[in-house]
Amino acid sequence: MSEHKDNAVAETVLVSSSSQPSQKVRQTAPVSAWNVLVQGIALFSDGYNVQIMGYMQTVMAKLYPKQLTSSIKTRLSNSILVGEVIGMLLFGLCIDRFGRRVGIIATTAFLVLGIILSTAAHGNTVTGMFWMMIVSRGVAGVGAGGEYAVCTAQALESADSSASLQKRRGFLVTISTNLAIVSGFVGSSIVSLIVIAAYGNKASEGIWRVCFGIGIFLPLTIFFVRMSLLDSSQYQKHAIQRRVPYMLAIRRYWRPLLGCSLAWFLYDFVVYPFNLLAPTLVSGFTKNPTLLQSVGWSALINSFAIPGAIFGGWLTDRIGRRQTYAVGWAIVCVLGFLIGGLRFPLRHVFPLFVVLYGFFQSFLSVGPGDCNFLVSSESFPTPLRGHFLGFAAAVGKAGSAVGTTVLTIALNSFQNQTKGQQVLFFIGSSISVLGTLVVIFMIPNHPATLEEEDSKFREYLEENGYDTSEMGLVEKH
Repeated sequence: MSEHKDNAVAETVLVSSSSQPSQKVRQTAPVSAWNVLVQGIALFSDGYNVQIMGYMQTVMAKLYPKQLTSSIKTRLSNSILVGEVIGMLLFGLCIDRFGRRVGIIATTAFLVLGIILSTAAHGNTVTGMFWMMIVSRGVAGVGAGGEYAVCTAQALESADSSASLQKRRGFLVTISTNLAIVSGFVGSSIVSLIVIAAYGNKASEGIWRVCFGIGIFLPLTIFFVRMSLLDSSQYQKHAIQRRVPYMLAIRRYWRPLLGCSLAWFLYDFVVYPFNLLAPTLVSGFTKNPTLLQSVGWSALINSFAIPGAIFGGWLTDRIGRRQTYAVGWAIVCVLGFLIGGLRFPLRHVFPLFVVLYGFFQSFLSVGPGDCNFLVSSESFPTPLRGHFLGFAAAVGKAGSAVGTTVLTIALNSFQNQTKGQQVLFFIGSSISVLGTLVVIFMIPNHPATLEEEDSKFREYLEENGYDTSEMGLVEKH
């Protein structure tokens, strides 16, 4: 086992394209840490571009009150989600087959193209403009979804490249995935506030075009930096680029795959609707809120997820992934039932409602928010990490679409808005109970090193008659 570990943390790595001659390069711990950081910047960009539509719909509702029907709103929200599901599945397969760097090129291309088209959206009618926006947001979603698999896999494998980084692997991965994305959510609200204020707090077409267009800068800025990064030594050692043993892999990993997928589905079922409905949940305290007030309340509520993501990342390395996962879910259960039970008295104590709601959001980030990425990437071997991670993330994203639809219907089914919000929190807590049980019974303990699971998988394949001699990209001497 020590020989495997030595190989895993070796500093000598090779360029990942099998079509290029191998080149020996030194990959030190600082270089690997930089690689992790760059993935976080990329996912921050994705968080911004995904969430910005929620804020811009508030602007569009004032600009185009007749054309922005409920069905158009739904399509605008869901188009990027559908694109993300496609991107997660497609690029999860792509990065295992062709390498992580190939995924960077393709996902950036889709994301940038989609942003350009949505920023320039036009039509003979306003409805026609919306349809162009729907399609282009779907294209951007393919790139954003693909980044989940690309960035998480690269961040995890880079954070495992040396003994010093392995001790902080959980924290490094969580800050470059969940923290980066929720920071992107908050960043989109800050940009929206600044642009709206620049337009005098009055709805204007320029607001949504500027806010969409700003989303193109980060992907392009870091693209060439990301292209200079190498595929991990772990991928180069264990990659399977043909004759993928799908049936053997599913037979071995079906339980953690099901557990990770269900946990992610349940998390997105809760967190996305509560993010989108944040202005609605605080609207009872503010009569006829302005654009700045609507976006500002959303920014405040969503910002609570940031300290939660940092604290959760710290916990994962201290008490373990599964324990952090379960504790986060369990506290969300308690907070949701507490807010739901006190929802009517809380109408008169707005600061307390904001604090409790903020902690609800924060512990969603502490547990499942952080651990979805980390556990869904650590639970599977390197040669199939993209496959399984992409699948689990896609199932999760489907949960966000289902949850948004179900919880919006539940909220609107009550004439008394406060009663509807009470039921909303009760549903969210009930889902969290299921999430806690899924984690306890279906999530595995994490391996100390990625090489540990990769070696077990290779031995398993050999025991079942699979030829492992062609695995990996490293030169054979």
